Amino acid sequence: MRSRRPLTFRGLAALLIGLMCAVAANLMAAPILLYVTVLLFALVIVAVIAVHAPRRGGSVSRRISTDLLTVGEESQVAVRFDLRALRVPFGAWEDLLPDAVAGEASGDFPTDNGTHIRYAITGVRRGVWPVGPLSLHTIDPFGLAQRVQEFGDSRTVIVVPEVVPLASMTSAAGIAGGTAHTAASRLGQGSDNLSPRYYVSGDSMRRIHWRATAHRGDLMVRQEEEESSPDAVVILDRTARRWSRTGSDADPDFEIAVEACASIALHLVQEGYSVDIRDSAGTELGTLRGQEDERDSLLVALAMVSPQGEGRDIASLFDGTPPGPLVMITGSFSDDDAAQLHHGGAAAPILLVTDPGQDAIESAAALGWSSARLDTDVAAAWEDALADHVTPGSSHVPR
Repeated sequence: MRSRRPLTFRGLAALLIGLMCAVAANLMAAPILLYVTVLLFALVIVAVIAVHAPRRGGSVSRRISTDLLTVGEESQVAVRFDLRALRVPFGAWEDLLPDAVAGEASGDFPTDNGTHIRYAITGVRRGVWPVGPLSLHTIDPFGLAQRVQEFGDSRTVIVVPEVVPLASMTSAAGIAGGTAHTAASRLGQGSDNLSPRYYVSGDSMRRIHWRATAHRGDLMVRQEEEESSPDAVVILDRTARRWSRTGSDADPDFEIAVEACASIALHLVQEGYSVDIRDSAGTELGTLRGQEDERDSLLVALAMVSPQGEGRDIASLFDGTPPGPLVMITGSFSDDDAAQLHHGGAAAPILLVTDPGQDAIESAAALGWSSARLDTDVAAAWEDALADHVTPGSSHVPR
C-alpha cells in the first residue's frame, strides 16, 4: 500500500529547502532567498490544493473467474471501476491483496480499457481472504503532493487445499471399491431388480412375484435384498498438541495434512465409497455421496480448519459400525500414541503421520495399521501406506 502522507518526498524536500532559505536570508541578509522561500511554499500549497480539493466518488465491482481458488491455481479477477469526478485523474490504481494470494494487482490509471481492470491471482495459502479495497494514487504535475483514496468494499476469495491424483485401490483386505454395509430394502411393486425366491408358508400374498411365478411355474415371492453401499471414514487429527505453530504463521505439516485429507476423501468417493470426513473430536467436516456441491462444501470446510482441542477414541467416531477403509491423518505421533491407536475393527485401517516417533510406524503396524510418513508428496505417501492395496500405474484426479 502506498503512503498516505499528503506530500511526496519531493514535496517534503521543497518545504525543507524553503525553511533553509528563510534561515539563510536572515543570517546572510539576502532578501532574494525570501522570494525563493515564498515561491517554494506557494508551489507546495497549490499542489496540495490541486490534488486534494477535487471531490471524487465511485463504485467498484469484482468478478473472480473461479468460485473456489485452489492453492497453486491461477484465476482471473475482473474489476469494474466507475469513477465519478470533474475530470479524470492520472495516477496509479492498486487492489489490495492478502499475503495468501499472489498477483500483480496494480497499474496505471486511466487504463487502456477505461473502467475495466483485469489481473491474475494465484492461491498461496488456504483460507478465506479479503481482496480489496481498490485505491487510486494521484500526484500533482510537479510531484510535490499526493493523494491515496480508497473506493468500494472488499470481496472475499476462498482458497481451498490442492487435490492431488492418487493411485487406485484394489479389492483386497476388505476394500472392494463399492462393497460395504448400508442396507437398502429394494422391495416394491414392479421392481425388476428384486431377487425372487420360492414361496414358503407364512409369506404374504402381496409379496408374490407374478412375473417370476409365470416364468418358473412355481409360486415365487419377492426377496428382501441388501444393496451394497460402501462406507469409508477419513479422520483429520486436529489435536492441538500434535501440531506446532509460530505466531500467525501456518504450520506446514498441518497444511500437508489438510491437502492429504481433501485428496484422499475425494479419491475414495470416486472409487465408489460413501465417505464421512471428521476431525479427531468427532466433528463432521463433510460427507461425500457423489454430489458436486458436497465436494465444494468439503473443500470450503477444509479451507478454514486449524489445530485445536483434544481428540477422542477412534472407535467412538464410527456410529457403531466399523467402516471399510479408515484413514487417519495426524501430526506429531509418539511410539506410545501408536501403541494405543486401535482401529475399532475397520477393514482397512490406514495411518499417515507427518512427524512419527522412532518406532511409531512399527507400533501401529503391529495393531493392523498400514502406515507411512506423510510429507510434501501426498501421492507417494499414499502408495507407501497401501503397497498391498493399489493398482500399479493407475491414477486419476477427483473432479
